[in-house]
Amino acid sequence: MSTNITIKNLTKRFGKVVALNNVSLTFDAGTFVTLLGPSGCGKTTLLRCVAGLEDPDDGEIYIGDKLVYSRAKGISLSAGERDLGLVFQNYALWPHMKVDKNLTFALEIQKMPKDEMAKRVKDSLKEVQMEGYEDRYPREMSGGQQQRIALARMLAYRPKVFLMDEPLSNLDARLRMDMRTELKRLHHISGATTIYVTHDQVEALTMSTNIAVMKEGVVQQFDSPDKIYHYPANLFVADFIGNPKVNLVEGTVCGKNLIDIGKSKIEVENLHSTGKVVIGIRPEDISISTIPIPGAEEFVAYSVLPAGADSTIVARQDDDELTVRVMGISQLKMDQKIWLTFDKSTINVYDKESGNLVN
Repeated sequence: MSTNITIKNLTKRFGKVVALNNVSLTFDAGTFVTLLGPSGCGKTTLLRCVAGLEDPDDGEIYIGDKLVYSRAKGISLSAGERDLGLVFQNYALWPHMKVDKNLTFALEIQKMPKDEMAKRVKDSLKEVQMEGYEDRYPREMSGGQQQRIALARMLAYRPKVFLMDEPLSNLDARLRMDMRTELKRLHHISGATTIYVTHDQVEALTMSTNIAVMKEGVVQQFDSPDKIYHYPANLFVADFIGNPKVNLVEGTVCGKNLIDIGKSKIEVENLHSTGKVVIGIRPEDISISTIPIPGAEEFVAYSVLPAGADSTIVARQDDDELTVRVMGISQLKMDQKIWLTFDKSTINVYDKESGNLVN
């Protein structure tokens, strides 16, 4: 049974550093919410405040209808009183305990009947595909296996809320991909409200119901992965999300639906802005032609970077540079002339001064 989480005007300081600046968020029951951002943005601090491992300086936290923290009202429930399951980057398994004891340690404190504990161990190990590992010590398992055991321990406890702080960052790239699949499946099976901390945008985009992108203790955008990627709320989110990175080009509105970017003019749909702007164009929203076509801009293929499933083309026009992504292995040659066209329906326009999305 999952539950919703409400965070109201949360502020946390470490000396003069403001780690969280008046953060307010609501996570619906059963959702998978990722806190995403660069190092030092406040995402782990927010998770630790929800977990009861840090006391904020101001604000309130509700888990379901229960107020678990309020400085003004003098309420601060311990982590053990919040009905949470935590998984950390370093697994945090007891090295002197075998797998079954690692899983039942918290259940024994609750004085759960032995037959129920045995059933939970069996069921949770099955869910993470680690059946038969009950008698192994953590040192006898790989990093990926230890992380699965840490997840199984959380599942055995059956909390209403899962909290995960960069649980995959110690794993190699192939294993991270496998574990993303498992984590998304586990969330589907359990239905638990999940808060997941990462700096890896691929993890966030592929696993989340919603993403909170953070910068310097402030939530820049809280939205679905699709909207975070296709409609970033400001230039920080646009630049942070996407690989290859978004193309950001400065320009000036010069007419109805037209933006002058120096050597050419780009048409966008339903433009409602004036003055200086920055346009955002995703690399996959640019088309390449090897022959001149009407409305296309001439560039040179400065670099061609094939990567199997797709290729990245770095195109240059004098000092201007654009990144283009095409499917498959590109047959373009470096220094070859190319002509680029833009999908005007996908172009985002940002106010240059504020950095906020205006179109």
